[in-house]
Amino acid sequence: MTIGVLFVCAGNICRSPMAEAIFAEQVRSAGLSAHIHTDSAGTGSWHIGESAHPRTLAILRREGIAYDGRARQLAPQDMQRFAYVAAMDRENLRGVRAIQRGGSAQVGLFLHDAFSAGAVDTDEVPDPYHSGVYERVFALVQPGAAALLARIVREHGLQPG
Repeated sequence: MTIGVLFVCAGNICRSPMAEAIFAEQVRSAGLSAHIHTDSAGTGSWHIGESAHPRTLAILRREGIAYDGRARQLAPQDMQRFAYVAAMDRENLRGVRAIQRGGSAQVGLFLHDAFSAGAVDTDEVPDPYHSGVYERVFALVQPGAAALLARIVREHGLQPG
């Protein structure tokens, strides 16, 4: 059984692809790729089929993290397909909950665990699309991904391999 983790932002070209790529790299480094699979989606439809934002891709390349996903919109069936649905901010969390209608997915803010542990100073990842704060997003996503991965490992008793 693999555990699905879905990252959600507004358009699925900035924050959620960065979180997906960084989390997937941490999963791979931990030897847990056989147990955890990742994806990302947007609550909006503006960018369906597009690649991640050039600044997101530039940061990932700089860090040696591969990513070639395409934007897609969040769908009701995602609530059954994924064990964890991590929204980047409260606005997108409301969007996720609006289509939740059942399913067993644990839905919450992506940074919840990292914020609770004091690893970051906020529980929301800011949208860099207009503000340009891509480096801030990267600085939040790294500890956010690590904290979420630690919780999943703990909750499922996962062992590398």
